[in-house]
Amino acid sequence: MSLDPERESNGIKIIHRAIELGVNYFDTADLYNKGLNETLVGKALQSKRKEVVLATKAGNQWRPDGSGWDWNPGKAYIIKAVEESLRRLQTDYIDLYQLHGGTIEDPIDETIEAFEHLKQSGKILHYGISSIRPNVIREYVKRSGIVSVMMQYSLLDRRPEESVLTLLQENNIGVLIRGSLAQGLLVGKTPKDYLGYTAAEIKIAAEAVNICVKKDRTATQTALRYVLQHPAVTAAVVGVSKLEQLEEVAGTLGTPTLQAEEMKILQDSIPAKIYTEHR
Repeated sequence: MSLDPERESNGIKIIHRAIELGVNYFDTADLYNKGLNETLVGKALQSKRKEVVLATKAGNQWRPDGSGWDWNPGKAYIIKAVEESLRRLQTDYIDLYQLHGGTIEDPIDETIEAFEHLKQSGKILHYGISSIRPNVIREYVKRSGIVSVMMQYSLLDRRPEESVLTLLQENNIGVLIRGSLAQGLLVGKTPKDYLGYTAAEIKIAAEAVNICVKKDRTATQTALRYVLQHPAVTAAVVGVSKLEQLEEVAGTLGTPTLQAEEMKILQDSIPAKIYTEHR
């Protein structure tokens, strides 16, 4: 999502370097840049398709006049959308196809039928959802064959720790984390109000991250370590737009794990919130 389609060569260079560094999961969506992000990713991965796990998403339908998009989790739309994604990605199958959102009012069984149909036809290998809503996640866990859930999780958004992460771990469903740097607020961005926290509270949490920085672990890597150390988490999906950002993010797995006292410093720096909606 962070790659600029107008700087295609830079995006391709970043993706190829990521593969060299051991990154093998690439996540896009038909929504990003009105499909141009898929086109860029497809071009970059064309010669390396077998080396990677390629994921994209559907459910947000662009209006004909380009003024915005509408939510559409219907079977007919999803089956049509996958064809466009396959074309843009220059591939004949998608490793992980995800519903890009979801509400409890959706025709969930119809959506599941669409993904199962695409799986049976070989156009996708697996499917999952991208959602932070516990009530939606529970329904898909009960009623579908999802293999993953993408959700927001960071030191500044510990709501998934309340119950969702445990539920997914118990059901052997992978957890893909986005927003682990909290829009950069944990790693140097000017503090601002965020998810019900005040700028002053955000500043304290960012200072705690800095306290836990080591000679061989930066603030970014420390914030990523926090989410990666939860046993339910499969991967952190991090957007980068520069090679130096990529090098730092990809180097996280070579850094020291957070010790118990460091986890306590981080968790004590800001009170955890719980979900107030979509429970």
